[in-house]
Amino acid sequence: MLEFPIQYDEPLFRPPSEGRSLIIQITLGCSWNKCSFCEMYTSKQFKARNQDDVFKDIEAFKSHSENITKVFLADGDPLVLSNKRLIPILQKLNETFPNLRRISTYASPSNLMRKTAEELLDLRKNGLSLLYVGIESGDSEVLEAIQKGETYQTTVDGLNKSKKAGMDSSVMIINGVGGKLLSKQHAIHSARVLNATQPKFASTLVLTAHKGMEHYKNRYLGEFIELEEIELFEEMKLFLENIELETTIFRSDHASNSLVLKGVLGRDKNAMIAQIEEAIALGRGNRLRSHQGY
Repeated sequence: MLEFPIQYDEPLFRPPSEGRSLIIQITLGCSWNKCSFCEMYTSKQFKARNQDDVFKDIEAFKSHSENITKVFLADGDPLVLSNKRLIPILQKLNETFPNLRRISTYASPSNLMRKTAEELLDLRKNGLSLLYVGIESGDSEVLEAIQKGETYQTTVDGLNKSKKAGMDSSVMIINGVGGKLLSKQHAIHSARVLNATQPKFASTLVLTAHKGMEHYKNRYLGEFIELEEIELFEEMKLFLENIELETTIFRSDHASNSLVLKGVLGRDKNAMIAQIEEAIALGRGNRLRSHQGY
């Protein structure tokens, strides 16, 4: 049995679309680590990895260099690091893997805003071309309740700043994250964020309380009443009704989604809304929740 060339500091996470990418950890954990809904890095204390150790991990895959075309930089928010730390890593990746087509990472709007336009452009010139941004909501009240550390405006400004530098974004909204009391404004303002930024990719998943709903409620700043499945569909319908996108590739097919939606917005907007209306009329989605596993 072949031994994997490096040892990761687990838990390790990556977006579903990075399943065939080489993952290199340049930070461990998340520098913010306060979001009410997120348990991904609560077992880790944030730190930046030593550059020599990162370079050793990259070198460990040199014998596979011809086959490596995509690299994902982990953990939670590597762009909290200075360009002085980031640029040498990007250059090392490009030197080691001649067929590299894409470097991607998770990013927060605030960390994007802390970079100058020139710094973002330098990152793009050195191969960082795709950012995965968990918007969660476009509503400032919801963002405060879930302790995201962002607002509607910081989200729009951060995404558009990176877009101007030539970076693509893949953004994510959490269906149901504001509960019943904030559902309407969550749907409408989340659509507004996407309209104002026109991301290349967008997706939704349903709020999942991995440590139980009471644990989530205790971290949520305010009163939270969980949405029923039909109410989740209604929130999605309102979200899509307010969408004004041009060529964004949209997916609502995470395991948490009982209603699977796929298409290009706005080309497929009306078809998706019709699909949601059918699910509401039938009282169920098109995926059995018992089949969800990740």
